[in-house]
Amino acid sequence: MRDAVVAAAVFLHAHACDPIRLGDVADHVGYSPFHLTRAFTREIGTSPARALAAHRFHRAKRLLLDGDDRIADICHAVGFSSVGTFTTRFAEAVGTSPTEFRRLPHDLADAPPIPASTPGAVRGGAVVAGSVRIGSSAAVALGTGPLVFVGLYPARSARGQPAVGAMLTGAGDFLLTDAPPGAFWVLATALSTRRDYDGLLVPGESVIGASPIVLHLRPGEQHVCDLPLELVERWRPPVLAALPAMASEIAQDWRRRA
Repeated sequence: MRDAVVAAAVFLHAHACDPIRLGDVADHVGYSPFHLTRAFTREIGTSPARALAAHRFHRAKRLLLDGDDRIADICHAVGFSSVGTFTTRFAEAVGTSPTEFRRLPHDLADAPPIPASTPGAVRGGAVVAGSVRIGSSAAVALGTGPLVFVGLYPARSARGQPAVGAMLTGAGDFLLTDAPPGAFWVLATALSTRRDYDGLLVPGESVIGASPIVLHLRPGEQHVCDLPLELVERWRPPVLAALPAMASEIAQDWRRRA
């Protein structure tokens, strides 16, 4: 079944901006939509529908930064028919609206991301500590001095802002504090600093890691989770969250508005 899941993921990546549906993907690999969705979510960590949206939003991010096309034109170019749906779902996945995202390279030039640890909303909540290690192939792809982001997410895919987050310069130890109660995955990604802020916001490669199991957090508890980060295939859903902005003063403005 894994071969079918990989074939489905490759198909989604190749046809992300085409008007395809789940049935088209299921037909391509010879499974029912129900069985494909269940196996895909188990193997990849997200559903085929969300994987398709992730590739579309990643393409939209590139278009937003590369030119001055209207949001409506970009929406249609990446396979969405409703501008309202595109804008809402983009903001949920990336953590900022398309219009705000377009301004981020300029904002980050004024407020660069710095090592930071942003606690959760529950004072005296759970603590998650650990260490991030970058694999050899990932280290070659990233170059020196990558930015590493670690966060707690309710699903096995990084969407929007984490419940608790931290940014490191390179591999090392992290500490996530005041985490709310609930079930969370520890997810991490590393971004190369060899390019400008456009490269940080729309990386050309995906270097990611995840906790092997979901953590069930309770107030006052402490958990330890070490994360190896590896370079993954391009057909895997990309990390969409505008993480560099979350480690700058810009994020404080977002939280105040929220």
